[in-house]
Amino acid sequence: MTTFPPGFLWGSATASYQIEGAVAEDGRTPSIWDVFSHTPGKVLGDDTGDVADDHYHRYADDVALMARLGLQSYRFSVAWPRITPQVTADELGPVNPAGLAFYDRLVDALLAAGIAPAATLYHWDLPQALEDAGGWTDRRTAERFGEYAAVVAERLGDRLSMVITLNEPWCSAYLGYASGVHAPGRTEPAAALAAVHHLNLAHGLAASAVREAAPGTDVALTLNLGWFQPASGSAEDADAVRRVDGLQNRVFLDPALNGRYPADVLEDTAAVTDWSFVREGDLELIHQPLDALGLNYYFPVLVGRAAPGRAPERADGHGDEPASPWVAADDVEFPQLPGPYTDMGWPIDAEGMRALLVRLSQEHPGLPLYVTENGAAYGDGPGPDGAVHDEQRIAYLRGHLEAVAQAVEDGADVRGYFLWSLLDNFEWAYGYSKRFGIVHVDYDTQVRTPKDSAHWYAEVIRTGQLPG
Repeated sequence: MTTFPPGFLWGSATASYQIEGAVAEDGRTPSIWDVFSHTPGKVLGDDTGDVADDHYHRYADDVALMARLGLQSYRFSVAWPRITPQVTADELGPVNPAGLAFYDRLVDALLAAGIAPAATLYHWDLPQALEDAGGWTDRRTAERFGEYAAVVAERLGDRLSMVITLNEPWCSAYLGYASGVHAPGRTEPAAALAAVHHLNLAHGLAASAVREAAPGTDVALTLNLGWFQPASGSAEDADAVRRVDGLQNRVFLDPALNGRYPADVLEDTAAVTDWSFVREGDLELIHQPLDALGLNYYFPVLVGRAAPGRAPERADGHGDEPASPWVAADDVEFPQLPGPYTDMGWPIDAEGMRALLVRLSQEHPGLPLYVTENGAAYGDGPGPDGAVHDEQRIAYLRGHLEAVAQAVEDGADVRGYFLWSLLDNFEWAYGYSKRFGIVHVDYDTQVRTPKDSAHWYAEVIRTGQLPG
């Protein structure tokens, strides 16, 4: 029987644009995902987050559902366009009382249900007005983000167990500005690297602001780190792994935790940018003490170097990109790994979870770790009995939770696990075609139906063990 340590925190996670809906209510202004999803052809089926799970109106019922499942913590994100809807590049603008009031109600409902609120300040819904002025390519966006973080922390910080500054800045920078498959949909490699730095800067400014406004709240950063394996034993493939590890992992880990950019990443990308957007003192601003680091992990990645004259294989789990997100790595390829696969087309290998947690604990000893996202998309729906029998999701979760337990046994200081996701929801460029939830959502009626995986997870939470 796999058993977790006493005090291990069990939670689930969502994100504002993916579940809230109510995109034009109570003063909220458009985000980049509102504009992107309303641009024909950008999202599968031209789906939008206009209604999503209607969580904005149904949050009380959703919190009651969390309580029935026994969740100990709930990770949600705050929609920046609700908080300072008139923000410009040069001024944060007035705070919107109605926007803050929604998160007040949500946090209070969670606390009343005995559920610890963990808030992510940025899960990709940048105010469109800031993108119009340059978005994450512009330093002022980071500066405004620091100010916005202070507003949220001053209002909610006394009741939050954790504040996570950014969710997966790799996606924001590279999928938003290099491959263009995420909002704002730009395909500019140099802009993507500028976005990397300004997201790092935003993290540092926000971490400092939260610590000042709410000193009793833990401050964390969530990264989607890649577990990269070489396609062969060749030196070329090993170097390809080094390069993509630098672009996805170390370019975020090193500034936040070590106060520097990796020298090899700067060298690898020198033909794309001279990194002159990094100003004196920036790395000190980014390198803020952290109370925890969040890891999001879903799938492994095989990496190799394409033979001269051959187009690289692109099977890296991010869909059919019109352009590669891998800046300055045009000759790196990602061969398809053998199945089984989730509905996202992602291969399954839980060893990556264990390996990354152990790596982080060895490279950054003393830093508490949380799995802030992990889960699988499968298309299970209600059967004739009205229940959702999602055995594949249960198998996926079991394997990955076993990997977390093994990482703890191997010495990693893993404090908790947030399953992605509580609810089926808007899955970004895939629209509503992919279902990650342990609770099925009928998008026509908004009826929530806990799947078998929800009941299985509730038992894990209750016992602190994986059922036999």
